[in-house]
Amino acid sequence: MDFHQEDITTIHDFCIDVNKLEEKIKQLEQKRPACLIIPILYEEVEKLPLQQIVEALNKCDCIKQIIIPMAADNPEQYRKAAQFFSQLKTDHMLIWCNGKRVQKIIDDMKEIDLDLTGFRGKGMDAWLGLGVASLNSYAIALHDADIVNYTSAIPLKLFYPIVSRDLNFFFNKGYYARINQDKKTMHGRVYRLFVQPLMNTLHKERWCDSDILDYFRSFRYTLSGEFAMTSDLALNIRIPADWGLEVGLLAEVYNNATFKRVCQTDLGFYDHKHKELGHDRTEGLCKMTGDIFSTLLRIITESSTTPISHSLLHSIQVKYKRRGQDIIRKYYTDALFNGLNFNRHEEETYVDMFSKVIMKSGEEYIDKPHNMLLPDWTRVLSAIPDLREQICYAAREDAREFYGNVF
Repeated sequence: MDFHQEDITTIHDFCIDVNKLEEKIKQLEQKRPACLIIPILYEEVEKLPLQQIVEALNKCDCIKQIIIPMAADNPEQYRKAAQFFSQLKTDHMLIWCNGKRVQKIIDDMKEIDLDLTGFRGKGMDAWLGLGVASLNSYAIALHDADIVNYTSAIPLKLFYPIVSRDLNFFFNKGYYARINQDKKTMHGRVYRLFVQPLMNTLHKERWCDSDILDYFRSFRYTLSGEFAMTSDLALNIRIPADWGLEVGLLAEVYNNATFKRVCQTDLGFYDHKHKELGHDRTEGLCKMTGDIFSTLLRIITESSTTPISHSLLHSIQVKYKRRGQDIIRKYYTDALFNGLNFNRHEEETYVDMFSKVIMKSGEEYIDKPHNMLLPDWTRVLSAIPDLREQICYAAREDAREFYGNVF
């Protein structure tokens, strides 16, 4: 426990009374309604964490609407998902993101030079959810569907700094300790062993604009998938469509909101499903780190005069690896002191693999700088003013056809 404040406001959980948070959010429901987005894959419907999330949300009555953007392979999967979410007491909408109706809307957008057909995955689903959520809400929160130790305190802590008239933040990022208290294990390796030493490297070597790096380094868990924002901000940011989502989103917030209106909130201990390392740039955590690094290279390009070259990549790789190895010793000390299980050799293996990903993804970026940013909703709505309503209609028609009910 500490009192330390970063460049952005840090809200610690010294003695937060979540019941009071819920009561205050409820009081502001009419003027500042809150909408929660939970992007899911179909397979998560059949797993315990999502059931626990639904049960916790049923005890929370201050959220006006829950949006569930989902990828499903066929109508049967959609039907089962709709049946599962019928447990929710809160008004909710299931959006079949890769279903024929929503895909028809996306395909038609090509006719006005808005081609989103190449985007797939969580980023695209989150983009659709943010658009729909912005129709009738003041505050929008988003979190993952695989949180093992979920409680209703998570959305309440995310929403309150946004809806409170006394605080009036535009963006709130959750942070937490990635510790499994039952197994006594430390997780969050992509952040601990890749993002943190990489950010320190970029900062030390001054390869990126110092202001944006100071901003990034103020967040205690850069890769947190739990955040909240105002609807106005949601309409004016571009959503990254790959594993660079969290880092790219923070860069968009940096460009659209003042530091004084950005905060982070302590969500306590946190655990969810864990990805395998993978054998190359296309798999598991290696793909995630590659996408994150590509996003950081784009941010460097946009915010500085540093040219992205093979020699720069080599320097980043060497200096990152040294800092990654050094930081392992620090985490080992922390784990040993707390009686946590810590495989130091395995951690070294991760740093070795991540250093190789730096060169591979960096060379890909040099050969073909890619832009995985979806357009902001303000631009899209200027071209198609009723697009959000079209998506809502598609969601209702999917429910009518495949579930026999309407959201």
